[in-house]
Amino acid sequence: MHEIKIKLLVDKYPEAKMPAKAHADDAAFDIYAAEEVMIPPGEVKLVSAGFSIELPQEEGYLWDMEVRPRSGLALKNAVTVHNAPGTVDQGYRGTVGVILFNGHNTEWFDVHVGDRIGQMLFNRRLMVKLVEADELGDTTRGEGGFGSSGR
Repeated sequence: MHEIKIKLLVDKYPEAKMPAKAHADDAAFDIYAAEEVMIPPGEVKLVSAGFSIELPQEEGYLWDMEVRPRSGLALKNAVTVHNAPGTVDQGYRGTVGVILFNGHNTEWFDVHVGDRIGQMLFNRRLMVKLVEADELGDTTRGEGGFGSSGR
């Protein structure tokens, strides 16, 4: 099991809360709001999670954290992560925030300290180098895409 360091920024956000899983076998950790924010209908606001993070550093791999919407928040309140999935890169050490969009047409959405505002998932990705080429190898599929395989 990998350990990932979380630093709660309690000097600025006294009620900052450690991300947590609702159930032991959940893939994602819930992210909690560390500040009060009011989001007008159709608008976007950045909500601080009140922590910073240190992702593992591993030879040949890059780690990142994805910030994703919570399904219940989207279904019940039309509020979602605007840039889903948001990406926190391995080298970032600043405050983690969640960019929320209020998709409701008429109602404001109030975020309260301690509200679950998103989820975070971790990825371990191969390091790659892009190389420009004049030709690419042939495949059965070729250039077929965008619905070329049928309905």
